[in-house]
Amino acid sequence: MIPKLVLTDAPDWCIEAAAEAALYRHNVGRTGVADRQAIATLALDPETGEASGGLWGRTELGLLFLEMFYLPEALRGGGIGSELLGMLEAEARRRGCREAVVETSTFQAPGFYVRHGYTEFGRVPFTVEGEARVFLRKSLCDEGAKST
Repeated sequence: MIPKLVLTDAPDWCIEAAAEAALYRHNVGRTGVADRQAIATLALDPETGEASGGLWGRTELGLLFLEMFYLPEALRGGGIGSELLGMLEAEARRRGCREAVVETSTFQAPGFYVRHGYTEFGRVPFTVEGEARVFLRKSLCDEGAKST
């Protein structure tokens, strides 16, 4: 049977989730390792318990993948982001991760990651003049990396 191919800007998230699960099963079959686990550190309002921001990612195959980091403007610049990142990296080390990987944009926070020991290993320019997607990594095995 030849499938019908379609292009859409409104994908069915259930189909995407099923495809992601199938791909993960394939990866486990190839590597023999089934260790994917979500990870997050959150900034919670002390009165309401509601999250105002945080850092989300996953650990898998000895890597920490940082997927999204958001703090509202009022919480930036006071060390909260550094604490959230340090907590996440410590847990990733506990899980056996040896490297961390993040992609960000030049207009977001590459400098934040560089200050915390990440090094750039790739850059892809956007169509917006002077802006790019930036790929960074950090060894979680270095002694200096443990005191983020």
